[in-house]
Amino acid sequence: MAIWYPNRLLLTILVSFLLRVASNDEGFDVRQHLSTATSYGAAKNVNLGVHGSTGIPNGCSAIHLNLVSRHGTRSPTKKRIKELDQLAVRLDDLLREAKLEADKGKLSLQKIPAWLSGWQSPWKGRKKGGELVIKGEEELHDIGIRTREMFPELFSDEYHPDIYPIRATQVPRASASAVAFGIALFSGKGSLGPGMHRAFSVISESRASDIWLRFHDTCETYKEFRKSQEPAVEKLKEPILDEIAVALVKRFQLNFTRQDIATLWFLCKQEASLLDIIDQACGLFTASEVSLLEWTDDLEVFLLKGYGKSINYHMGVPLLDDVTQSMEQAILAKEENHKPGTYEKARLRFAHAETVIPFTCLLGLFLEGSEFEKMQRDEPLPLPPKPPQDRNWKGSIIAPFSGNNMLVLYHCPGNDSSGTISSGGYKSKYFVRVLHNESPVTMSGCGNTDFCPFELFKVLLIRLTFKHEL
Repeated sequence: MAIWYPNRLLLTILVSFLLRVASNDEGFDVRQHLSTATSYGAAKNVNLGVHGSTGIPNGCSAIHLNLVSRHGTRSPTKKRIKELDQLAVRLDDLLREAKLEADKGKLSLQKIPAWLSGWQSPWKGRKKGGELVIKGEEELHDIGIRTREMFPELFSDEYHPDIYPIRATQVPRASASAVAFGIALFSGKGSLGPGMHRAFSVISESRASDIWLRFHDTCETYKEFRKSQEPAVEKLKEPILDEIAVALVKRFQLNFTRQDIATLWFLCKQEASLLDIIDQACGLFTASEVSLLEWTDDLEVFLLKGYGKSINYHMGVPLLDDVTQSMEQAILAKEENHKPGTYEKARLRFAHAETVIPFTCLLGLFLEGSEFEKMQRDEPLPLPPKPPQDRNWKGSIIAPFSGNNMLVLYHCPGNDSSGTISSGGYKSKYFVRVLHNESPVTMSGCGNTDFCPFELFKVLLIRLTFKHEL
């Protein structure tokens, strides 16, 4: 009979725990946990939490599409490039301190990752930033191809700017995203080059007056609110940054500060998303630490752009109103049997996370339990649960680079004498389906279905518009 001693038992427990942690880390892809810095390819195939799509009834056909998309993957902004240059100087200082301590025999340099020695920012020397990178161009181009394949009946007409209006903000990465999408959407429709491309127009409003796509810039009340809340949001993040700083000091024998952790996390996101490098800055953190850092980013997005305060999404009501008006025009064209080529079939918009996130909130997506009812009453929603608890609110899913919402209007003749289909207490010939990142998602306000009667969709808009006007 084997005799178990306390030390042996503790060792067994420790080994079991370490093996479990290692197993968790092995199945963990940091590229899917970068909050709103996540690339579209890493985010697209993640489970959106939709429990069984209702599907499209037989006989229904798409008659109009609205697209609200974020720009594709971009380079760091000029301010962030400067921050990474400063990080290189800071890392040199930390390594110099460590070598002095090693010379005194107080620590071993073996724990320090080799890549830190002489590290320089990949964007060193760049004076400009924030532009759409090739990866971002490819994201939008591929989405354009898939959109045309998903809805061939909508994109069969000859191009005309009134049939396929395209809008983008005045920020170059947004208009460049529109161009990448349009090149794919209209390829083969013209006579330019081997791809038979054709020219198309992209319209932009002035930043000062764009209430549809840059409402976060035009709403002074929101700008004041955000400025007042940012210090409190940073305070919420500090305990996590401090906790991880302590862990990394022990792990690597370098005197990392809270600010060092914040900058290294930013570097991790840029390396993983733009360069597909996950064994340098990202390699400093364990899977659980990445999850916590991701959560702090998601908290900031929730509080300053999402469900955290109703002003964040009330600003987007003009955009939702524009979407609904375009659907009403499409319904009128269908009812009056307008000839093909004489009415709008798709309204395409390219903007920013500050546009997509509030718009997603107005649609009531990614809520927990009864939160939609609270949102309707303008009651504050609880913060997203801290890891390891699961949560619906994840920036990597809600607004990755190229993240998008497509609202597809369907005509469904129905089989009864009135030519309608009954759904959720409504009889309708027209239904709205929301695709988030090209996958169907349920709408809380439509009985948690992904196929909503247009009349019910309008009721939700009227309620939100009324609150907004108050």
